[in-house]
Amino acid sequence: MSVFVILGLLVCIEAQASSAVTPVFVQKGKDVLLNVTTDVLKRITFVSWNFNKKVLVIFVPGTNSSVSDGYTGRIEFSEIKYSVKLKNLQKADSGVYTARVFGAEEQTTEYNVTVQDPVSPAGLTVDSVSNSSDSCNLTVTCSAQDSHISSTFTCDHQTCSQEGGERSEVTTSGASLHVYLMNDSIICNHSNQVSWTNNMTKIQHFCPQHAGSESLSAGISLCLVKTVMFSVGLIIMVSAVISVHIMEKLKKQK
Repeated sequence: MSVFVILGLLVCIEAQASSAVTPVFVQKGKDVLLNVTTDVLKRITFVSWNFNKKVLVIFVPGTNSSVSDGYTGRIEFSEIKYSVKLKNLQKADSGVYTARVFGAEEQTTEYNVTVQDPVSPAGLTVDSVSNSSDSCNLTVTCSAQDSHISSTFTCDHQTCSQEGGERSEVTTSGASLHVYLMNDSIICNHSNQVSWTNNMTKIQHFCPQHAGSESLSAGISLCLVKTVMFSVGLIIMVSAVISVHIMEKLKKQK
C-alpha cells in the first residue's frame, strides 16, 4: 500500500494535539512561507502538510519528500525545518493548511490562508465648495471601484474639522475605504490586508481663508527662526569679546 494511501487514512483521524489556527493574508500571485510552529520532535515517524484535509506533501526520514500530483513545482518543502513555501498563490488556494509532525506524539500547526487581489486606486473628488469671509465648507467623495463615501469639512482662519469625524466603510470586496483629515490635507485611503492606495488634496487649494492662516503661521515661524539666529549670533559675539578681555588681563598679570 502506498505511503499516500496510508497517510490518507491517518489524516481522517482527528489530531489529539490541538493548535490555534493562524490567519495569513497573501496577495494574489505572490508566495508564502508556512513554518511548523510547534516543537520539532527528535524521533520523527513522518511529517505531512495538508490543504483542506487533502495531502500536499509527506516526508519520511531516510527518504525524499513526496509532493502530491498537481502541486509539483508549486511547493518547496524543507526537510530540515519541515516548512513549505507555496508559490504563485491564486484565489483557489485559499483555505486551511495543516502541518502534522508524527513521532512519539503528534504536533499540529494550522494556517488559514486567504489570497486577496490588490485594491483598486483610491479616488478623491471635491464635489462642492462654499466660501464666506469667515469660513469654508468642502464636500468630497472618497471612492474605490466598488464603493464610495461622502464627507464634509469646515474650515476657518485657524482650524479645520470633519463633520461627524473620520468616516470609513467596508467595500463589497471586503476592503476598507477611509476618508479623514490630516495636517490640513484630506486623505482618501483604500486598503485590505495585502495592499493599499491613497489620494489626497490640500484644503488650502479651495479655502483661501485657511491658506491665509497658513501663510501667517509660516511668517511667524520664519520670524522666530530669524530671532533665534540673531540671538545666537549675539551670544557668540559677546562671548568672544569677553574671552579676548580675559586673555589680555592674564597677559598683563604675567
